[in-house]
Amino acid sequence: MIRLDAATVLLQWAAGGLFFLWITSRHRVVGPGYGWLVRGVFALVALGAALAGGLIDARPVRDVASALVALWCVATIVVSARTRRAYPPVLDLVGPGIAAVGLVAASVGTGGPVALAVARALVGALFLGAITDSMLLGHWYLVQPGLERKHLIELVRSVGVIWPAEVLVLLLPIGMVSVLTGAVDDGWHGTLGWMWVACALTTIVLVAVTRAALNEPSYSAVMAATGLLYLAILTAFGTDLVARAVLAG
Repeated sequence: MIRLDAATVLLQWAAGGLFFLWITSRHRVVGPGYGWLVRGVFALVALGAALAGGLIDARPVRDVASALVALWCVATIVVSARTRRAYPPVLDLVGPGIAAVGLVAASVGTGGPVALAVARALVGALFLGAITDSMLLGHWYLVQPGLERKHLIELVRSVGVIWPAEVLVLLLPIGMVSVLTGAVDDGWHGTLGWMWVACALTTIVLVAVTRAALNEPSYSAVMAATGLLYLAILTAFGTDLVARAVLAG
């Protein structure tokens, strides 16, 4: 089964977002402001995870990990502001590493195979992080219009590569196949199961269209791709969260 709680989902989001910040920052071509933006966003997300865990469903390892991730984000913003271009990108891997420990801990005791629960947590983190950072980087081209398009393409391609793994781990039993066949009741006569299918398929279609848009040479293509990524974020979260909601029981 899957555990559905705000704290775990928020920690997933922060873990994936910070990991894909490293994917981009390791090239040392994006301005330091992009790193400040992404670290700031996911510092708040990780803080939300810590607060949600403490107030709603306390799980000590996960909640401490969430708080440490938030603190690490703030610390790396300070280090980056002091060092600018000399900032070592490897520091951006520490936050996701801490978050991964919390996600593994949160996956224990979910009522199903632990390995599958861990896979769902970690793959979901990468899936949500990749799509979110793609959108954030697309916006960053307004600030740094001379940035090569290949860095955005790298993130969009990553979403396409992770998508099959995300769908697979959610289909494995007890998973969405059981919902679609009626073995697991979604409480809506199968509607939520087909909504999940629609979200999953729409996500990969939007990713493919976004990738095609980025083949166009005009600068407006980047903005069009960013707009498509807004839609893809909604369907990507639907892919992950609808499955969690249905399988949480």
